[in-house]
Amino acid sequence: MLSHTSTPWAPWYVVSADRTWFMRMCAAAILGHALITIDPLYPTVSPEVRLQHAAARADLVSEG
Repeated sequence: MLSHTSTPWAPWYVVSADRTWFMRMCAAAILGHALITIDPLYPTVSPEVRLQHAAARADLVSEG
């Protein structure tokens, strides 16, 4: 199943769970490597959308 569904852009990883600390370290290393590889960036927000967010925030604060 793993060899048929794992792709270069969506790979599967098999991590041994015999030792919890080792399993967590492996999962963290895999996630860290994936994040470095894809280099995620924060989205840019236009000034108009910022104003909409500010107005919505003001409405929520006034309700509370």
